Amino acid sequence: MALAVVKDLRVARAPATVEDLEALETEVLAGFVLARAAAGLSDGTISSDVVHLEQARAWSGRPLWEMEPADADAYFGKVLRSTAKGTRLARAQAIKTFFLFLELRHKVEIH
Repeated sequence: MALAVVKDLRVARAPATVEDLEALETEVLAGFVLARAAAGLSDGTISSDVVHLEQARAWSGRPLWEMEPADADAYFGKVLRSTAKGTRLARAQAIKTFFLFLELRHKVEIH
């Protein structure tokens, strides 16, 4: 048996740059698409989910993982208030599924 060097996990990392966050956001969305395709969903369903996520992202102006409950309340209660019920439901389902994906695959990187 030999000793091995153990890396201290508590070492502070440098704050992420804007470019790092943009790259992570692109990587996360690409992973989401690949995971949905691997699960056997149709291209139309995946495309619809991505459109819903991009619209929510455009509204918030920041990565979706930074969305707070108050943001969701404002988005669904004010912004989407006059849209069709099916549209609101589809958008909510896409966001919910995206957050579940984040929790499963990218929790550490986002933190």
